[in-house]
Amino acid sequence: MKVDMGQYAGSVEEAAQAARRAERFGYDGWWAFETKHDPFLGCAVAAERTERITLGTSIAVAFARNPMTVAVQANDVQALSGGRFVLGLGTQIKPHITKRYSMEWSHPAPRMREFVLAVRAIWDTWANDAALDFQGDFYTHTLMTPFFNPGPNPHGAPPIVMAAVGPLMTEAAGEVADGMFCHAFCTERYLREVTLPALERGAAKSGRSLDSFELSAPSFVVAADTEEELQAGIAAVRSQIGFYGSTPAYRPVLEVHGWGELQGELNALTKRGGWDEIAGLIDDEILHTFAVVGTPEEAVEEVQRRYGDVATRITLATPEGADPERWAPVFERLREPSAAAAG
Repeated sequence: MKVDMGQYAGSVEEAAQAARRAERFGYDGWWAFETKHDPFLGCAVAAERTERITLGTSIAVAFARNPMTVAVQANDVQALSGGRFVLGLGTQIKPHITKRYSMEWSHPAPRMREFVLAVRAIWDTWANDAALDFQGDFYTHTLMTPFFNPGPNPHGAPPIVMAAVGPLMTEAAGEVADGMFCHAFCTERYLREVTLPALERGAAKSGRSLDSFELSAPSFVVAADTEEELQAGIAAVRSQIGFYGSTPAYRPVLEVHGWGELQGELNALTKRGGWDEIAGLIDDEILHTFAVVGTPEEAVEEVQRRYGDVATRITLATPEGADPERWAPVFERLREPSAAAAG
């Protein structure tokens, strides 16, 4: 299992510094999140400041853009990074697409499937100097003159990884993507009972194997040596679980565990502005179902137990000011094949 760092950066400069820190720390990959800043720009600057680490978007909001703009941005960052870029795409939810980005929302899973295919068609045109003729239900790209054609990327096209929670989007990822980010708001039971079968159905549609498919495990992980750090991490994760749990699109995860009504309670709190109260609804059973909590060594063992036979990557945060030498053995243990995978 590869070990990655994700980053909510306060600025593009902070993102670049975080990527450098991740490389020095020994991480395998660093992901730029799309919140207050453009993740492609963060990856581009990080590419200039690093040499080894994989860089990617986790995620870039696909429906805030179109396949052509994404194809251009990803192609440029792939070239700038020397082939170390991964294009991570997600949909966001309807209110953000329609109200924040003022873009169209419809049929998210088929649209995302087509979006990925369109990006690949554009890259294929550049790589092979072929006519561009992509005509789908949501996107049409039929014009590519030499003036706008950058030609083949010397490092090839970057992999495309999709974010998914529900079975339809997960099927689409299994059908057309090179990998999938499991949302942090996921559990081992949901992953095994809902996500993996959906990925297999998607792969069957395109007649391919998932042997080389990259799967990033759910990543609510609180790993710390001190009780103070542990409690601070637990408090933050309770709030995150409550925040995501308030979203109707994520209710199916709760329903697998018989907690569907909690979604309505959390949603009602957020609608009346009770953001500080949502963590109080996340009891210890829910916390430990969603999150891995313990010392770094305990966390590694639990991550391996839950996901070691199915996941190829995990995003793991280290405490501020942590000692790289303290965490190096932890990373190496995560990279070892789990007993479940070996068996």
